[in-house]
Amino acid sequence: MPRGSKDKYTDKQKRKAEHIEESYEAKGVPEDEAEARAWATVNKQSGGGERAGGSGRTKSSRAKADDRKESASRAVATKRGVPRGSRDEKTRAQLLEEARAKDIRGRSTMRKAELIEALRKAG
Repeated sequence: MPRGSKDKYTDKQKRKAEHIEESYEAKGVPEDEAEARAWATVNKQSGGGERAGGSGRTKSSRAKADDRKESASRAVATKRGVPRGSRDEKTRAQLLEEARAKDIRGRSTMRKAELIEALRKAG
């Protein structure tokens, strides 16, 4: 695809660029400059032409539905004043302090789940 080709853009991105270009031309910006600014704006907003990827791409529709339900129930619980997570759950700082007391190597670079696992193994 030659440089400057707009083949990879979605119809929505093309419409958006056209609308932005018209807006710039109405303000008196030359046609070439208006087009360049419009595509620069579209690129900044959407990251360029249509691309594969995005979060949740490999999730099944069932998993997505389950996540939505879980999220909704957490939101309702929060509205009722129920704190997120269990009350006895320790913070990473607390886990790090325990790991320091047990002299677990590499503790400073561990994530919370890794700290929990290392502490469980250390006994």
